[in-house]
This record gives sequence, structure tokens and C-alpha cells, in this order.
Amino acid sequence: MTFRRSVDIEASQAGRAFKARRLAAGVLLAATFLLPSAGHAERPTAVIPTQTIYPGETVDASRVEVVDVTNPDLADGYVRTLNEIDGKVTKRTLLPGRVILVSALREQYAVERGSTVRLVFSNGGLTISAAGSPLQDAAVGELIRARNIDTGVIVSGTVMADGTIHVVAK
Repeated sequence: MTFRRSVDIEASQAGRAFKARRLAAGVLLAATFLLPSAGHAERPTAVIPTQTIYPGETVDASRVEVVDVTNPDLADGYVRTLNEIDGKVTKRTLLPGRVILVSALREQYAVERGSTVRLVFSNGGLTISAAGSPLQDAAVGELIRARNIDTGVIVSGTVMADGTIHVVAK
């Protein structure tokens, strides 16, 4: 009789352990399907060059690739998607296999130092335009100084998308 009793006790303990394992497996399976982020968390991505890109060159998709970030200690401030580099120009050399920092990219210049541009001043119904020369390179929306070619006066203005400089009143 003791033999049966010990077998009954072992069987009942084995049955409880089996039920606990089955319950744990069910919870894990439900969490995987109901909470996709718990089972399959998406890794962050980074854009890296496939070849050396030198300062002043335009970055395009054929010269870079998107990779998964495996280093959890990687500091923020790097380019994560191809949309972030679209039409950007490098400020410094980008090496293959290294992340591209956002600070290493700039917008393309709309006006370049020494070129001829149109200076436009508007105040109410009055509009004055003249030929000018930017004193620095600048992208759209930047405030720069330019020299009026006819008078030699230096004015400040905002670079517009069409390449003109809208002069601000003093």
C-alpha cells in the first residue's frame, strides 16, 4: 500500500508540474501574438556609407546602406533612415561602416559666395530690386550679408528658394 501511495503522490506532483508548464507556455504564446512588441521588438536602424564620402559631396542612396543597430550603448544623434539624408551635403569625410552623424550633414547651398544674385526689398507696395553678391554661402532660410554691386552697400537678407535674397529693413 505504501508503494501505491508514493506513486500516487509522485503522479499528482508530476501532474501539477505539467499543468504549470502548460499554463506558462500558453501565457507566453498569447503574449507573443497579442503583444507583438514583447516578442519581436524592432531594432533601431542606422545609415552607414558603403564607400568613403568626402566633404562637399551630395549623399545619395546608392552610396549608403541601412543596417540594424546591435550596440545598445550607441549615442543618439545619428542618421536612422534614408529620408534624413535625401539631398544633403557632407560637412566632413564619412568613412565606410561608420554611422553618419546628423551634425555631419547640411542642406545644399541656394547661393554661393561671389556669385551674382537678385536683392529684393519690399515694404508695403514698394519693391526695389538690384544685383548683389553674397558674402558667404547659404542655404534657403538663412540670414546672410550681401553687397549691392551698383552701390557697394552691404545689406542683410534672407535667402529664398528661388535664389533671391529678401533684404530686411534696418
